[in-house]
Amino acid sequence: MTIQETIHSARKIVIKIGSNTLARADGTQNTEFMQNFARQCKALIDQGKQLVVVSSGAQVSGVSTLKEWARKKDVHFRQALCAIGQVELMAQWRKAFAEHGIHIGQLLFTKEDFENNHRSLNIRNTLFTLADEGVVPIINENDSVSTDEFAIGDNDNLSALTAILWSADLLILFSDIDGIFTDNPKTNKEAKLIEEVISIPELRKSITIGGTNAFGTGGIETKIQAAEKSTLYGIPMVLANGGKENILVNLADGTSKGTLFVAE
Repeated sequence: MTIQETIHSARKIVIKIGSNTLARADGTQNTEFMQNFARQCKALIDQGKQLVVVSSGAQVSGVSTLKEWARKKDVHFRQALCAIGQVELMAQWRKAFAEHGIHIGQLLFTKEDFENNHRSLNIRNTLFTLADEGVVPIINENDSVSTDEFAIGDNDNLSALTAILWSADLLILFSDIDGIFTDNPKTNKEAKLIEEVISIPELRKSITIGGTNAFGTGGIETKIQAAEKSTLYGIPMVLANGGKENILVNLADGTSKGTLFVAE
């Protein structure tokens, strides 16, 4: 099955947007992307699909708001920056979706929320209620209170946990790369895009996994972890470049490429 066919057959879709996609080159918030993305979401919603968005970018938004804190590395300043940035992030998402008559709702999670049966059931019920009422949930990790002990650590895995809990039909990860390559395409021009992954263990043996990027907390490893989680529950996953123009719509009509992790 192709990415186009997978999107066409999916009704409930979780879409994760990474920090690199939400950040301009100077590290500030890319509001133009957010506006364009909301327009693309409206196109899918008009086709009868329900969407949940997992959005990174609290720290990026914080830097956009308080530029003088950009170089502070102390954990308390970083968590405070996320608290400030989360407000700005949601304000921009609200504005972007409101242009299309769509309401949004905010949910902030820690690892504990998914490990506690009572909390996870409440999350599931809230997601179902919001989506059924035509509201787009915007999810992020609660970075202002998360510590190593309670942190999920990256939004790739958070989006997979969300997709599983919501019983989604598809998980889409938007990053700053076109998909999974045989090697790092930024350093090796001979690297080839892998358009379909059937066996993740075989994939791990055949590729070179690099580190994290400038703005995000994840890398290729966390994306593969997310695919392992989602496909185990029968949810296929697509990894594509969120920075490409109209990427969501183009994936849906088959004019853009990415990597499809086939569900087990």
